[in-house]
Amino acid sequence: MLRARAAEVEPAEIGSKALRDLVRTMIEAMRRAPGVGLAAPQIGVSKRVIVLEDAERLMATLSPAARAEKGRAPFPLKTILNPVIELCGADEKSAQATFFEGCLSVPGMSALVPRRLEVIVRGLDEKGDMLEWQTTGWPARILQHEVDHLEGTLYVDRMLTRTFGHNDEIGQSFGSLPIAGVRELLRA
Repeated sequence: MLRARAAEVEPAEIGSKALRDLVRTMIEAMRRAPGVGLAAPQIGVSKRVIVLEDAERLMATLSPAARAEKGRAPFPLKTILNPVIELCGADEKSAQATFFEGCLSVPGMSALVPRRLEVIVRGLDEKGDMLEWQTTGWPARILQHEVDHLEGTLYVDRMLTRTFGHNDEIGQSFGSLPIAGVRELLRA
């Protein structure tokens, strides 16, 4: 399921009990994990549905400097059906950032993953209304990660492979280093 392209949500499905139940289950699973995003294939449903939310409580351990560096800011719950991402910025290299990223489908592990700094997502909300959201920083990273799931792509397909490891080891080994220092140390 995680390696296949998810099916479009059909117009007849919008507003249905089945879709409402799916969204509710996804939100509960994301919050229980806790995570900041979830795609339907992660719970075994091949549908192009994502939920995202980043709350203050999930950032409590980050310093103001770390939050600023990552562009991490809280945003309310969003449900997006059939999302399409547009990557922003003329020059791919200068328009991206690399940070450690994990996934609820690859528990306990993370790696450095380059992602675009700014994206626009277009799709439908859970009511079927058109939705467009242009965002930067961590919210843009979350969107790219979740839309990747709908395409059958995991962060391990995009990661700098030499940086892949257990979260505890990464924290102990690189916790105080800036990302550039980690990359230099690991030649990544």
